Amino acid sequence: MFSPGRYVPDPTAGIDNPNALPPPIIQKRSRNRKKCQCPHCNYLARRHDIRKRPLHHIGDSHSGRPIEIILIHSIHYCCKCKTYFNIDTTDIADPGSHYTKQVVDLAIRFVAEDGSPYRDASWRLWRDHRVFVPFATLQNWVEAAGKKNVLQN
Repeated sequence: MFSPGRYVPDPTAGIDNPNALPPPIIQKRSRNRKKCQCPHCNYLARRHDIRKRPLHHIGDSHSGRPIEIILIHSIHYCCKCKTYFNIDTTDIADPGSHYTKQVVDLAIRFVAEDGSPYRDASWRLWRDHRVFVPFATLQNWVEAAGKKNVLQN
């Protein structure tokens, strides 16, 4: 007869310093193109530069380590408009964000749908999905989304 398994405690429980967490698994993704259409005038603009952008993603539950995506993307220059622009990466992460859209959506769902306090949602994201998000960042995301349910009168 099979048993349901055994309880294994979380080795990261009680860690207060984010630098003491296990090192992330690095995954590289590329949005590097030689030419790209200008979003202003649709001119086929040449690549000017290449940049790297680190993004925190939902972690690997088997190894118990977070995942960090290194997004390599190109910057283009349109000689018709005389403007620089980045290749579109909004399907992966919002501009300026350090987290992927999956992490942001999951965090907002924990707070808005489940009614979890910010600190509990932050711990739950680490415990279940191995992504560390400070609770103040969660609060900013939820307030920007406008989805916080007021449970107390």
